[in-house]
Amino acid sequence: MTAADEQIEQRQNQFHTWGVYGLLAVSALLSVAAHELMTSPAEWYAAGALVVAAVLLQLWHGPRRGRRTPSARGTVYYVLRWAISFTLAWLNPFFGFYASTGYFDSDELIPGRRRQWLGVLATVVVVAGSQSGGMPIRSPTQGLLFGVLLVANYGLLTVVGHITQQEEQRSRERAATITELERTNAALQRALDENAALHAQLLVQAREAGVADERRRLAAEIHDTLAQGLTGIIAQLQVVANAPDLAVARTHLERASDLARHSLGEARRSVHNLAPVALTDAGLPEALKKTVAEWGQRTGVRAEFTVTGTAEQLHEEVAATLLRIVQEALSNASRHACAGRVGVTLSFLGDEVILDIRDDGRGFDPLTVPARTRSGGFGLDGMRARAERIAGSLTVESEPGHGTAVSARVPLVRHD
Repeated sequence: MTAADEQIEQRQNQFHTWGVYGLLAVSALLSVAAHELMTSPAEWYAAGALVVAAVLLQLWHGPRRGRRTPSARGTVYYVLRWAISFTLAWLNPFFGFYASTGYFDSDELIPGRRRQWLGVLATVVVVAGSQSGGMPIRSPTQGLLFGVLLVANYGLLTVVGHITQQEEQRSRERAATITELERTNAALQRALDENAALHAQLLVQAREAGVADERRRLAAEIHDTLAQGLTGIIAQLQVVANAPDLAVARTHLERASDLARHSLGEARRSVHNLAPVALTDAGLPEALKKTVAEWGQRTGVRAEFTVTGTAEQLHEEVAATLLRIVQEALSNASRHACAGRVGVTLSFLGDEVILDIRDDGRGFDPLTVPARTRSGGFGLDGMRARAERIAGSLTVESEPGHGTAVSARVPLVRHD
C-alpha cells in the first residue's frame, strides 16, 4: 500500500468513527432549535434517552480500523442504529441527518448483497419520511411527496452504488494488472541482465579463443618459416667458414642473404596478422598518457591526452587493442600529417569505450588511401582490423588541408 492509499484509508477510518457522532450532534442541535415539533415532556425525555442510547451503541461498536468484514455483530449494530434513528426521526424529522449514516457502511456491516440493499432501503424510508415533513404521514400530499422522495433517494443510491461497484472492480483489475506487469518487468529485467552477462562472457571467451588460435598459428609459422630460415642461414655461414676459396664463400653468403631477406618478409607478414602488446600495471589511461607524452617529446608536436567518464579496468585484449591503435595513429601523424597539434581522448560511456585521435595536419582523401603492402606498416586497415577483432569499429574523417580524426568504438569489457 502506497502512502496515498494509507492516507485515504486513515481518512475513511476517521469519517466512519466520528461521522456518526457528528451527524447525531447536528440532529440533536437542530431538534432543540425546532423545539416546537416536540410538544410534550415525554417526547423530550424519550428523545434524550434515545440520543444517549445511540452514543452508547456507537461506543460498543468501537472505532473503525480498516475496512470491516460483514458479520452478525455488524448486522445487529446496523439494525439497532436504524431502530434508534427511526424512532428519533418520528419524534423530530431533523434526526433524519443521523438516520443517513446507514448509507455509508451497509456493505461493511451486513453480509449478502440483497440484505445490504434492504438495509439501505430501510434507511431511505426514514430519510424520505424526514424530508417529506416527518412521520406519521398526515395528508395525501405528504404521502405523495414521501413516495416521490423514496423513489428518488433509492434510485439515486442505486445508480451511485452501481457506479461505485464498477469503479471498485476496475480498480481491482488495474491493481492486478499493475502487479502482473511488475512481476513481468522484474522477470524481463532479470532475463536481460542474464543475457547481458552471458553476451559479455561469450565475447570474452570468443576473443580469448581467437587469441589462442592466433598464437598457435603464429607459433606454427615461426617454426615453419623463421626457424627454418634461420637454420638455413646458420648452415650457409658454417659453409662459408670452411670454404676453400672466395668464390664458394661469396656464393654461400648470397644464399644466406636471400634467406635473411625471406625470413624478414615472413616476420613482417606475421606481424601484420598479430602484434602482441604489453601494458603496464597502471592500466590503459596511464599507458596512453605516457605514450602520448613520449611521442610529443620525441616529435616536438604539441600532444594532449584526455579521459572522460569514469575510468574502469579493461580486459587486457581491449586495452591492448586501443593502445596499438593510438600508437599506429601517432606514427601515421608523425610520418604523413605534418601536424602542429594532436589530441587523444579516451571516453568511458557505460557499455562502450570510444577512442578519438585528432590532428590539425594536412589531411588526406580517405577514398584514395593505397592498400597496405607487405613492407609497410599497419596503417588504417590494420587499425580497423584490430577494432573489428574485438567486435568494435573504426571510422576515419579527413579532408585535405583540414586535419584528420580517427575514432575507434569498442565494447567495454571489464577486467576479470
